[in-house]
Amino acid sequence: MNNLPPLEDLRLLCAVVRNRSFVATATELGVSPAYVSKRIALLEDVLHVRLLHRTTRRVSVSEDGELVYRWAQRIIEDVEQMAESVTTAKTTPRGLLRISASAGFGRKRIAPALSELVELYPQLRIQLELLARPVDLIGEGFDIDIRIGGTSEPNLIARRIAANSRILCAAPAYLERRGVPARVSDLERHDCLVIRERDQSFGVWRLKGPHGVETVHVSGPLSCNNGEITRQWALDGHGIMLRSTWDVASRVREGLLVRVLPDYQQEAHIAAVYPLRLTESAKVRVCVEFLQQWLGR
Repeated sequence: MNNLPPLEDLRLLCAVVRNRSFVATATELGVSPAYVSKRIALLEDVLHVRLLHRTTRRVSVSEDGELVYRWAQRIIEDVEQMAESVTTAKTTPRGLLRISASAGFGRKRIAPALSELVELYPQLRIQLELLARPVDLIGEGFDIDIRIGGTSEPNLIARRIAANSRILCAAPAYLERRGVPARVSDLERHDCLVIRERDQSFGVWRLKGPHGVETVHVSGPLSCNNGEITRQWALDGHGIMLRSTWDVASRVREGLLVRVLPDYQQEAHIAAVYPLRLTESAKVRVCVEFLQQWLGR
């Protein structure tokens, strides 16, 4: 091969594959869709392969494109790490920092913290995405994923940045109408507000109490994948929910919600999950340490 593909074209390809769209990529990078299309075409000419299949609605990746995409990610990561090792990047946070978090916690806790962080480090650009589904940290190109409950992937690093647990609670009106559960098994006979958010098992509650961990299968007339909606249903008196203390503690203090089975809870600490050691990336290190301090307030 006489010509090598430009690094910036490889970056552009990675963005197109991630967005599955020329238009979305152009918007993200601040260029025109025509420019994106032209650079991809030139990259295909250099490599003598078809990288992408284009339709009027979306862009899909060819088999050769998948191979080039994986190599491009490795090449870009290697170049970035090389640059970090010979510049001040290890001590001065700079560049794009992509962070993912669940919708409720991301909006109420992470977004305000990042607003302060970017004021402290003007060379840092932060992209926050709020997602209700599990995140493939490396495959989707995120630097940090904020998780409630930690991580099970052996190739990732998790650092606890805030203590948290999930507790059972319900509105006083519901408990007056249906009675107060005396034991975990009683939950099977109650209306429970079932939620699937990130790592939570749908309809299965595992609760730690005086006798260890107990499992109960719950159901009810309402279920949702959004914690804020479920919390409102609980406030409206529709049933018992299992929800993080960061979200409901103030309502319990105000008497709007009553804690049910107070000897039981589900451990769900807040963790920052990332693929690289903190010593290898100043932007990740600064962000994780700042979030830990900010949430500790």
